[in-house]
Amino acid sequence: MSNPILNLGATELGTAIRTGTLTVEDVVSAYLDQIDASNTAINAIISLRPRDEIMAEASEMGNSDPAGALHGLPIAVKDLADTKDLRTTHGSPIFKDHIPKADSLMVSRLRQAGALIIGKTNTPEFGLGSHTYNPVSGPTRNPYDLTRSAGGSSGGAGAALAARMVPLADGSDMMGSLRNPAGWNNVYGFRPSYGLVPPNPVGEVFLHQLSTAGPMARSVEDLELLLRVMAGPDPRSPHSGATFAQMDARSAKGTRIGWIGDWGGYFPMEPGVLNLCENGLTTLADLGCDIETIKPEFSPEKLWQSWITLRSWDIAGSYSYLYENPETRDLLKPELIWEIELGLSLSAQEINNASDIRSDWFRAVATMTDVDILALPSAQIFPFDVTLDWPKEIAGRRMDTYHRWMEVVIPASLIGLPALSVPVGFNQISLPMGLQLIGHRGSDARVLGLGHAYHQRTLWPQKHTPVLG
Repeated sequence: MSNPILNLGATELGTAIRTGTLTVEDVVSAYLDQIDASNTAINAIISLRPRDEIMAEASEMGNSDPAGALHGLPIAVKDLADTKDLRTTHGSPIFKDHIPKADSLMVSRLRQAGALIIGKTNTPEFGLGSHTYNPVSGPTRNPYDLTRSAGGSSGGAGAALAARMVPLADGSDMMGSLRNPAGWNNVYGFRPSYGLVPPNPVGEVFLHQLSTAGPMARSVEDLELLLRVMAGPDPRSPHSGATFAQMDARSAKGTRIGWIGDWGGYFPMEPGVLNLCENGLTTLADLGCDIETIKPEFSPEKLWQSWITLRSWDIAGSYSYLYENPETRDLLKPELIWEIELGLSLSAQEINNASDIRSDWFRAVATMTDVDILALPSAQIFPFDVTLDWPKEIAGRRMDTYHRWMEVVIPASLIGLPALSVPVGFNQISLPMGLQLIGHRGSDARVLGLGHAYHQRTLWPQKHTPVLG
């Protein structure tokens, strides 16, 4: 990556543009050149706008006053978010020619902050599964090993960041969908407290609280930059209301971290995952954190049962209209059909029981007064063969669903906790891994502050860039 612009963080680029050290055209052209050089092999960016059209917009931005914090920064939006006049497929052949007439709320906030939308990032069909492949755009490959998965569902975003094809990326996270690809691409991904980033205000907005959008970046400082744009109340969203100003600048010293690890052997782990995460915890200990191995007094199997119930109920509510139409049902992948059928089979009592478990878990975490942060691996397995649909076993233990191999992320997802995936290094065959740092509800600033201190000590994304042919 010979162009030094690509080694600057998004915050640095913004400063350079505002002070005139760099022009918007300089920045955008550098990233488009990198896309030309790398994207054919990786397939992270899709629906890329014509270069002359993008550069004309860059020139116009360069001749105007900065519009906001993201002025002139090229961003590709995850292909689950509507972008006006730019193809949005959701990874589904049903929507392969879909051109939205309006931006989603999150995209409109990016534009208002001055971002230059250049295209989309690839995602699995409707974002289901932590492996980015679909029949419309194909698979996204890991920049650190092109034979491996980039994760998902924000796999295109994670891979594009790692390969320096964008300076920032939006992700979304239901079941680790930005934490998994962050870990697998040696970048950062932040799932904020539920409601901090409001959902698109369409359809049902009261019941389902499992998924949220969040920022991805190569530093925590850049995560903060994008989060300030994405976050903030929207009067049409009943669960929003919080604002985000800045990360907590207090010292990491004295922060109490509860390391759950594999939850006493409950989570199967590929060899090497726990070791790398423990190396990351050693760095946090060197920063003054107090690390304690803990085993929560709660049944992780109950969490799983609550999760699959509430998740399938949510998915059935969103996509049953496609299932009920025979023409579109034939175009749905089997995993989505399984989710919808499970969701439609649930009784009101089963849903209520699942939410009871969720409520009990929230109370259990909220009353953990002896820890400030919970820590878990970002995934239970290293990036796997890109040609697989999903791993059928981990460490000899069979996976009974297409997403059980990512069970380690649901303790945060189920109850809307802020969770930051930080890089922790590479295994013996140079595959990356991440560590989740999970805070109490509303402690987003503290989680990011801890992550920032960790990043300043480690600089994993800056010191270990992928080598692409």
